[in-house]
Amino acid sequence: MATGRLPDHEQRILDEVERALRRDRRLERRMRTHRMRRSPDLSRVTHYRPHVLTVGLLLTVSITLMVLGIVTSRPAVIWTFAALWPLTLFASFRLLCRWTER
Repeated sequence: MATGRLPDHEQRILDEVERALRRDRRLERRMRTHRMRRSPDLSRVTHYRPHVLTVGLLLTVSITLMVLGIVTSRPAVIWTFAALWPLTLFASFRLLCRWTER
């Protein structure tokens, strides 16, 4: 790829595109208001409302995996429990928050 100056016809095309983009007010407004967020968008997480049966099922499966992990000491069972346990705690916490909100 050449690092020198563009040929005249390509420079004219580029200038025309830049002029058209400068006239686009909607694009200008979107570019002005678009900001990179440093923190993740938690709006979907805060509106998560688990059902009682979902939390019950998660607790049942988590406790079963915990007991199986203790009895068998299989790494796959322990890692599955380790992956499921935070989700279970989060769903339980959200359910308790919903119950105490009322």
